[in-house]
Amino acid sequence: MPQLITTLGPKTEHELGLILPHEHIFVDARSLDTPGHGQAAEAEVVRLMAPELERAAAAGVSALVECTPEGVGRRVDLVAAVSRAAGLPVVVPTGIYREPWVPGWAHAASEGQLRSWMLGELEGFIGGTGVQAGWVKLSAGDDGLTPVETKILRAAARAARSAGAAIGSHTIRGRVVGDQLDILEECGFPVARFICIHAQVEPDFELNLDAARRGAWISYDGIGSGDDEPYLERIKAMIAVGFGGQVILSHDRGWYSPSEPGGGTPKPFTYLCETFLPKLRIAGVSEEDIWLMTASNPFRALARE
Repeated sequence: MPQLITTLGPKTEHELGLILPHEHIFVDARSLDTPGHGQAAEAEVVRLMAPELERAAAAGVSALVECTPEGVGRRVDLVAAVSRAAGLPVVVPTGIYREPWVPGWAHAASEGQLRSWMLGELEGFIGGTGVQAGWVKLSAGDDGLTPVETKILRAAARAARSAGAAIGSHTIRGRVVGDQLDILEECGFPVARFICIHAQVEPDFELNLDAARRGAWISYDGIGSGDDEPYLERIKAMIAVGFGGQVILSHDRGWYSPSEPGGGTPKPFTYLCETFLPKLRIAGVSEEDIWLMTASNPFRALARE
């Protein structure tokens, strides 16, 4: 039976409802050599972020997907502490961000070593956290994949294929997404398990459609950070051409930032439920399609057998 692998254990679809597939609880986007990179006191992170998860749950969110990989402050121990304090399941990733945030050890590692590391976190636990990775989160630059990003992608394809896990990539340009899909197919990874993160940022909607035609998930995940109208237009267009079953929706919000005093001011995880979904209904999107894009699709995109 498919299950979502979370900080609070595996969850079946009937245990869940609306899922936010792209959010952050803890991020440090500073350069890796910055003193104190990725460091924060657990109590402070819980104090700031657990109430945000509680508000999300009260608004109707049943699970949240943490999208911070290695390189930008992945702290699964802190994320798990927030999840437990709030009582909200969180899906955490293995994987590595793009250059210049690729750690030195990943530059030095072989493709096989990276594959073993990711597979170990997908099938076992992440460090000493007792938490299993539910999926793989990667990234690629706007100008195309670098050699180390290609190595990481190929390793991820092999690891995720073995574990039956999804891969998502922060990739802004649709043409680079196409390059990633080519590499994944060469590695025998099913494109239907790939999530095109930040698809809304690509100005050419046809490139969204190209990825969808190949079977990938299309993640519109900056909702609440600007004008809603472009999102409404793209969502309705995807539904109109028969790809509503491949669309997932989220905010890309949060988060505790150790670079800011007190972790900064988090952006709530509630905008989708409280503001955007009513706009979808006014725009004529059916309840069936809303449930599909906010509950069924994110579960199917990220669940594992």
